[in-house]
Amino acid sequence: MIAAIPRIAKYASLIIASIVVLLPLSVIVFASFKTGEEYATTGPLAPPSNWFNFENFQIAAEQGDMIAGFVNTTIVLAITLVGTVLIGTMAAYAIDRFAFRGRRVILSLFLIATLIPSVTSQVATFQIISGLGLYNTKAALILLFMGTDIIAIYIFIQFMQSIPMSLDEAAMIDGANRWTIYWRVILPLLKPAIATVVIIKGIAVYNEFYLPFLYLQSEPLISTALFRFKGPFGAQWEIIAAGTLLVIIPTVIAFVFLQRWIYKGLVSGAVK
Repeated sequence: MIAAIPRIAKYASLIIASIVVLLPLSVIVFASFKTGEEYATTGPLAPPSNWFNFENFQIAAEQGDMIAGFVNTTIVLAITLVGTVLIGTMAAYAIDRFAFRGRRVILSLFLIATLIPSVTSQVATFQIISGLGLYNTKAALILLFMGTDIIAIYIFIQFMQSIPMSLDEAAMIDGANRWTIYWRVILPLLKPAIATVVIIKGIAVYNEFYLPFLYLQSEPLISTALFRFKGPFGAQWEIIAAGTLLVIIPTVIAFVFLQRWIYKGLVSGAVK
């Protein structure tokens, strides 16, 4: 009996975790198919009377500019990920492969920067963005997302330290310059690290609400589109629930098709 306690505890924790995840999701699914009157008069766990009521989804997509939000999010996400990978790998290559004065200071400053809450620097950041004339543009979000990912640089450095210097030396003997070594030798070997960074960064950008709401009020992103249905006199929660499902569906599809790469990237990032 005592030997079975760990197994019972394991399955009990899995059941509790499943309930914690599925219960709020069930509430959202039920609410998305209810009318406004039905939502106000029934409980959150009461199933809808009509499972074929897609009016909430139509309103969320049209009045909430969900399609424009998906397009804008895709543009910002794609450019951000490409820029993060290029900047992060180049910075990691310079820090790991070159010996220069102040290298330890730079690494220390990177570490200190990760400990500073981003909210405390928003006043100065807002002034810089406004001074550059980038306020209320996608370029502001792309610049902020690409320039604040110090964790990505650390991930790339950790992976790069496992790549032997002999590869660089062999390439230099063959006549390759530093750019060729980075592009042809180092970057292909960093695929596990790139997968890890893309996963972590992609989820963060897709779910980010504060920066798009502050710096891009004229165009919706997928995280800010649903905010249109929240007003000072209440919220249309049944429409917000429908829009939430529309937001979740792409991530579920991406997870189903890319779960092998997601697990591989996260595990590789952990062991490095």
